[in-house]
Amino acid sequence: MTYPAIPGTVYFVGAGPGAPDLITVRGRDLLAQADLILYADSLVDAALPAAYARADARILGSVEMHLAQIVRLMCEAARAGQVVVRLHSGDPALYGAIHEQMAALDEAGVPYEIVPGVTAAFALAARLGVELTVPELVQTIILTRPAGRTPLPEHEQLSRLAAHGASLAIYLGITRMQQVVRDLLAGGIYTPDTPVVVAYRLTWPDEVLIHGTLGDIAEKVKAAGFTRQALILVSPTLDPANKRTDRPTSRLYDPTYSHRLRRRREPADESAEA
Repeated sequence: MTYPAIPGTVYFVGAGPGAPDLITVRGRDLLAQADLILYADSLVDAALPAAYARADARILGSVEMHLAQIVRLMCEAARAGQVVVRLHSGDPALYGAIHEQMAALDEAGVPYEIVPGVTAAFALAARLGVELTVPELVQTIILTRPAGRTPLPEHEQLSRLAAHGASLAIYLGITRMQQVVRDLLAGGIYTPDTPVVVAYRLTWPDEVLIHGTLGDIAEKVKAAGFTRQALILVSPTLDPANKRTDRPTSRLYDPTYSHRLRRRREPADESAEA
C-alpha cells in the first residue's frame, strides 16, 4: 500500500545514513508523489531523490540556500497545492535544523509532517553487528555533539555525559577529535582502552571504518584526514570480549520469566531426566 501524500503539505523526510535503499518505505512513497523535492545535497546522495522521483518533479539542492529561501520555496509550492518533500540526511529530528523551518511554516499556516529516518548511530551498530544496550554492561545510549558554532549547555558538556559510561554517539565532532578524546577521558569512567569506532560516510560506496581505543583513535583519524561526514561511537559493547554466551542475558526470552503473553516455565528437573 502506498502512503498517500496530501497536496499542499510539506513532508520532512529522513533519507537515512547514505545508501538510497535505507530510506523508509513511507519516505520512498512520498518522494514518488512529490512535485518539489528540496534535499540537503551536501549530505544526501543525489541518486536518492533521482531514484524515486517522478520524471516531472522539480529537484533542488539546498546547500547554497539560506533559511528564508528554503521556506519561501516550500510555502509557494504548498500553497499551489503541490506535494513538497524536504529531504534531510539521517533522521530529521537529530541535528536536522528543522525546528526553525517548522516554526516558519507554522507562522505561514502551511501544514507539514515528519517522516523519521535511520540515523547513523543505529546504522553503524548494525554495520558492526553489535547491540548498544547489553544487560549488566550498558543500558543507556546518548546521542550528542561537541561544542562548535552551536554552543552546548553547560550540563551537556562531553565530560559530564562521559561520566555515565553509556554508549555514546558523537555527531559533528570529527574536526575536534583530540578535544573530544580529552573530554571523554575527563569523565572518569572511560579509559584509554575504551573501544571506539569512527565511521566516515557510513553506507556510502566510499565508506571507511576506523577501529581503535580512546588511547589511539585521535592519531588514526588524523592520519585518515577525515574532516566531515564522520560519526564517533564509543561503547563498551564494541569490545569483542563482551560478545560471549556466558554473559548475563536479557530476561525477555528467559523461560523462567513470565509476562502477560507467556507463562513462566519451571527449570527442568535434571534428576528426573537422569
